[in-house]
Amino acid sequence: MWFIAAVGSAVLFGLTGFFMKVSQMRQGSTPHLLLGLYLTGTLGFAVNSLWEGSLFLDDWRVWLAGIIIGVGSGWGNVVFMKALDNGPASLTAPLMNLNILLVILMSVTIYGERLHSTEASGIVLLIASAVLVSIKLKEPLTIKEKKWFALVALGGLLFFFRNGGLKVTAELELANTPILFISYLLSAFWFAIAAVSHTKKQQKPVQQGLITTYDALPSRTGLLWGLLSGCFSYGGLQLYSVALQMGPGSIVAPIFSTYGLVVVVGSVLVYKERLTLLQTIALFLLFAGLILVKL
Repeated sequence: MWFIAAVGSAVLFGLTGFFMKVSQMRQGSTPHLLLGLYLTGTLGFAVNSLWEGSLFLDDWRVWLAGIIIGVGSGWGNVVFMKALDNGPASLTAPLMNLNILLVILMSVTIYGERLHSTEASGIVLLIASAVLVSIKLKEPLTIKEKKWFALVALGGLLFFFRNGGLKVTAELELANTPILFISYLLSAFWFAIAAVSHTKKQQKPVQQGLITTYDALPSRTGLLWGLLSGCFSYGGLQLYSVALQMGPGSIVAPIFSTYGLVVVVGSVLVYKERLTLLQTIALFLLFAGLILVKL
């Protein structure tokens, strides 16, 4: 059951990334995209918490975990975008994705999880798949600013707060759904402020006689695709937290990290993009890795 939940988390979270790409292709506003994502994500976790009867926010550990995971999720996305402004995506995405190694290390050393040789081999293939999928050989691997190195390190650490934090709360037997509700709610407040402050910068002025108005299309586009993305973000992280509660984090985390392949497949199907050699290899490694960890 945990294996199905882990695979489902990667698929749903990958669809989140794909819909975010659709917004980007349609020139949607990024702050409004993230605002919409965290709004529907917050709603999803709230409804889920009410349904399972876990929306009791009187435990300080739930609030602390929600804040830490929220910082990891929200600020991780911000730092990731900043890093993309200062360096190649072919290096930024794979290096930040290596935070999964920290989750594996924590699961094995702190929580005493044991890995068989086939499982360890499968984990290596899954991590290799997650890394290869973002590499583009034609992209110049030049670093524009030295601060890129610090941004990549910080971004990887922040995403570890999200991915590894859910493993810690699962081991503490805390309900992850209200924790994710708090984390998404805090991120929604942050991106609401960011969206408002960047509205005029994102929108183009349109002169209508003596009156200057602003084209709200980028904001609407970003918000609408963000609202859709948030539904799948909620579903993906909800399944990821369930998989962590039921199965070994040392295997669940690498499976979850392959969500980038869903973005690639979606781009091939919708935008007729062609798979690169490395992306093709990544797909084969994904299936081989899933088979090995399930043996």
